[in-house]
Amino acid sequence: MTSPRNPSEPRVEFRETILSNRDAIDRVLELCLEGLVTCGHDETATFAIRLAMEETLANAMNHGNGGDSSKSIIVEFELAPGFFRAAIEDQGPGFNPDSVPDPTAEENLTIASGRGLTLMKAFMTEVIVVPPGNRIEMTYAPQD
Repeated sequence: MTSPRNPSEPRVEFRETILSNRDAIDRVLELCLEGLVTCGHDETATFAIRLAMEETLANAMNHGNGGDSSKSIIVEFELAPGFFRAAIEDQGPGFNPDSVPDPTAEENLTIASGRGLTLMKAFMTEVIVVPPGNRIEMTYAPQD
């Protein structure tokens, strides 16, 4: 995972395998937010990236790893000014993104889950569900 490089710009890279629990996820989110500040991301980018990371990590913990805190999540992200890329991989069997019901359909409006992937796609420049579906790769690189 590499972004466009400019040696004079700030850059943050993170790669770690974390336990599948809320404390570990919150720590990763805090490090990501610190990186966003370091790299000078604006409020819009910070909101979008934070939301997408939160959804992806929560889905990995709750759906991918089935809430099993003995399982792990591989987290990678890199930041530079105007650029963010991440990959989140859980130990679950994966899922088919085409089988996820549309959360905006009237019959699904009251269902509590199923909005994460839609939110990721709405806020990121690119979201890829890597088969078999236990790894999400996403990029935020808006074109001005």
